[in-house]
Amino acid sequence: MTTGLAASLRTDIPAYYIPLGAGRYLPTIHAQGAWSEHEQHMSPVAGLLVHVMQACSPRRDLALARISFDILGFLPATEVDMSARILRPGKTIELVEAEMSVGGRTIARATGWRLLVSDTGIVAGTPLSTLAGPERASPWAGEDLWGGGFIRSLEFRTLPGRSPGTGKTWLRSTVDLVEGRESSDLEMMLAVVDTANGVSPRVPPSDYVFPNTDLTVHLFRQPQGRWLGMDTEVSLGPDGVGLTATALHDEHGPIGRSAQILTVRKR
Repeated sequence: MTTGLAASLRTDIPAYYIPLGAGRYLPTIHAQGAWSEHEQHMSPVAGLLVHVMQACSPRRDLALARISFDILGFLPATEVDMSARILRPGKTIELVEAEMSVGGRTIARATGWRLLVSDTGIVAGTPLSTLAGPERASPWAGEDLWGGGFIRSLEFRTLPGRSPGTGKTWLRSTVDLVEGRESSDLEMMLAVVDTANGVSPRVPPSDYVFPNTDLTVHLFRQPQGRWLGMDTEVSLGPDGVGLTATALHDEHGPIGRSAQILTVRKR
């Protein structure tokens, strides 16, 4: 039974956040986390941080190529304040920062490098292998492994060869990022990429907790479409620290990599 704060989350809005004006947003049930019913999942938080980041002094000649997210505390499922600013302006390179805060306390922060767009098609290429597309993958019930409204907002598909700590997965969101506002493919991709830590766990979440404290995404090509493919590997060390590393794909091929550092504890 859902109680307290979780009971107040809107269930009738097909989006992760409701804009309230003046940089304030209200999460819906679709943003609800997997570790606690009273928190937001980091995935939609990341999407919202990039949403406000992209709206900060936007430039068509620069592309967001590296985004680093830090989770600074519990992410309560309540009204949040969002802000963004340019940390390092430049003609060909910019550094932009976005923050999410509650009651004057910053709970999540992102910094992103914007790099000059130029024509390098003649030398474009990558050694990363291409994933078989989502049309060749089988449905996967992620909600059987994880709870929370965010997981239920996703469509999962999985490719053969899964094992503890490795897996190839396709997923996409079935709701919008912000109610009434169009979101880019980049924003929607970043609103689901944090799930990499949960799609191929090395140990069952019923026995261990392993939340990530950060998320870093490097992109050598901007994503196209709403499907995100993830070729994920999870490593756990002997002293309570883990690493989830993922090659990221859209339906046209590889686009970059993500990494998440984990704090691992037995229940």
